[in-house]
Amino acid sequence: MIRNVALVALVVVLAAGNVPARAGDLPVRGGGRPILEVVGGNEAKTGEFPWVVRLSMGCGGALTAPQVVLTAGHCVGPTGPNKKITVTAGVADLKARNAVTAHSVEVIRAPGFTTETRGNDWAVVKLDRVLGLPTLDLVPDATSDTGDVTVMGWGLTREGSVQQEQRLHYATVPTIPDDTCAKAYLATKITLVKQDSICAGRHGVDTCQGDSGGPMVRHGRDGRWAQVGIVSWGLGCARDAYPGVYTQISRFRTAIIAATRKAA
Repeated sequence: MIRNVALVALVVVLAAGNVPARAGDLPVRGGGRPILEVVGGNEAKTGEFPWVVRLSMGCGGALTAPQVVLTAGHCVGPTGPNKKITVTAGVADLKARNAVTAHSVEVIRAPGFTTETRGNDWAVVKLDRVLGLPTLDLVPDATSDTGDVTVMGWGLTREGSVQQEQRLHYATVPTIPDDTCAKAYLATKITLVKQDSICAGRHGVDTCQGDSGGPMVRHGRDGRWAQVGIVSWGLGCARDAYPGVYTQISRFRTAIIAATRKAA
């Protein structure tokens, strides 16, 4: 199964197969589109990651400006007006009474995006109002692209599950060298776009269906969280042979900032 964009419904069809999974589409592993969530993670505390958001199609995202969400390109439609997305923010529990909601007005998707396995998997979503919540910085350069990172989402907590989570889960995982990751996926006839990707995961811990678009983060030099990657795709969830694949923020930082300023 390839983790795909959206779990629009809480019930998902999961069949075994070697299809790349996006974290957002309804996941049909036998050749359909995949989805993502955190397997082997912990429940987040209220306020622990105040900039992470949930998108109504079943993806995650992060506030990178008071009125802008950064997510995966495969989670959204093409660049242009878009009033279909509802954003839930400010809470770890999606049913919390103090949840903040907003709606999309426009999407700016990476030029050249086709599918998540071919790179360019990012997009920004402009909201209909400013949210009075903290925002997440982007890593300044590629020096932060290796080592331990933290991933999160409301997706499935095991590959065979049929329901996404109400509460945010997170986990810390090590990054995996591009060459190692690329070699693993070649066995499935998928070519990793190494210059656009960061691979990460460890035994029993990974993102899964419903996590697509969510942030991969680490502490910056100033001690603040900074975004290193975006949950993009993977084969199944927490399979030792197949690490999770994330869009590499440092590769697209200039373009993401330009799109964010345009949408803000």
